Amino acid sequence: MIARVSGRLAAKDADRVMIDTTGGVGYEVVVPLGVMERLPAVGAAVSLATELVVREDGWALYGFEDDTGRRFFQRLIGVTGIGPKIAIALLSALGVERGVRAVKERNIALLASVPGIGKKTAERLALELADKLGEFEGTVDASIVPGGGAAEAALHALERLGYSTVEADRALRQTLAADGGSGGAGGKTGSDTEALVRRALQLLTHG
Repeated sequence: MIARVSGRLAAKDADRVMIDTTGGVGYEVVVPLGVMERLPAVGAAVSLATELVVREDGWALYGFEDDTGRRFFQRLIGVTGIGPKIAIALLSALGVERGVRAVKERNIALLASVPGIGKKTAERLALELADKLGEFEGTVDASIVPGGGAAEAALHALERLGYSTVEADRALRQTLAADGGSGGAGGKTGSDTEALVRRALQLLTHG
């Protein structure tokens, strides 16, 4: 199993990054929105906890800031009907702590608001995992500290403007990728959120 990838951040795309290791191997890693937001600039050193998912139609590597995110992802994809794409969507929309809390509190409405998770799937998530997440007690996810991450706040702002979570997520990822990561590691201020919303709106309205 590939549990961690460390090296130089070579490129950022809408939903994935490329990491070049010192051994000369480049790894393509799919990451949640919050991880994308907090990555350093292209060319900087980076280290991600990773989970390799092997399926009949191919292999894919998923990356997280720490082992907590990776373990929650593992829990999610262990639920019937929850594949890696839906698990990443949940982590993008809710983050680790908020996602864990939604499952433990059986917040079906919040879980069902995530793209790809309908009411029945949300109920299955709560049924199978609500009593099995004790390891995440006290988890602190940087994406939902008071005020929240800029990307998460921008995502919700775009949703309030009438855009779907999928549309908003895609536009924000494209915006963050275009930054080369320069806006990721730093501020979580209102101005950051406003700038992300403005730039994402330009993509949404002009293609």
